[in-house]
Amino acid sequence: MSGTNDVSDWWRTSIIDMEPGRISLRGHAVQDLIGTTGFAEMIWLMVTGDRISGPRAKLFEAALVAAVDHGPQAPSIAAARMAATCGIGLQSAMATGLNMLGDVHGGAGEQAVELYRRIDGAGHDGLVATLDAWRQHHGKFVPGFGHRFHKPVDPRAPRLLALVGEAAGQGAVSGRFAEIGRAIESRLAEERGKPVPMNIDGATAVIYAELGCPAPLARGFFGLSRSVGILAHAWEQTEQGGRNKGPTPPGYRWTYDGG
Repeated sequence: MSGTNDVSDWWRTSIIDMEPGRISLRGHAVQDLIGTTGFAEMIWLMVTGDRISGPRAKLFEAALVAAVDHGPQAPSIAAARMAATCGIGLQSAMATGLNMLGDVHGGAGEQAVELYRRIDGAGHDGLVATLDAWRQHHGKFVPGFGHRFHKPVDPRAPRLLALVGEAAGQGAVSGRFAEIGRAIESRLAEERGKPVPMNIDGATAVIYAELGCPAPLARGFFGLSRSVGILAHAWEQTEQGGRNKGPTPPGYRWTYDGG
C-alpha cells in the first residue's frame, strides 16, 4: 500500500460517502431518505445495498416485529435486566443482553435458513434424507421447530406464514420455503406422534430464505430485532430500580454438589 490513497484505502466501503455538508448512504442523499424511507427499509438498504418495497418490505418488517421480545426468562433479556441493576449505563446493559445471543439463543434462525436451503437443493424427495443427515451431524434438535413454552403452537409462526402466503400470491416471493417449513413440521409430527410446531426462529427463517438473505444475516437481523426488547426491558428495570439483582430472589440458594 503506497501513494496518496494509502490512508483512505485502509478502510474501503460502499455503504457511506460524505464530505462537509453532504452524506450519501448507499448512493442516496441522506436528506432524500429521511421522511421517505421506513426504518425496516433503511436496515435492508444499509445491510444489502438494495431497496426493498411492497410485500417484500412488509415481510421483512413483520419478521423484525415478531422477534422483539420473549420475556425476562429469555437469557438476553434477563442479562440486560440484571446488568441494569449493577450501576452501568443503558447502552452497556443492552450490550450485555446482545452478547448473550449465540448458537443456542439467537442462532436457530441462521441454522434454519441453512437447513431449508439444503432441503431446497435436495428437492422434495430428499427432505427425509437431508433432515436425517442434519441431525446426525448437529444433534437431535431441529432448528426452528418445537418450543419449550408455546405448545401446541407458537402464536407468531402462523401469522408470519400467512403473510408469506399473501406475498407469494402476489408474486413477490416463491413460497417454496414456506412449503419446506410445513413439510418439516409434518415430518417431525409423524416421527414423534405429536405436534412439533414451527417456532419464531423457523418462521422468520422462512421469510429470510424467501427474501434471499444469506443465512448469517438471519442471526444478525434477529439481533437487531431482539435489541428492541432488550432496550425496553433494560429501561423498565432502570425505572423500577433495584440493586445487584441476580437470576433468582435472594432467599433462594443454589445447589452445592462439591465435597
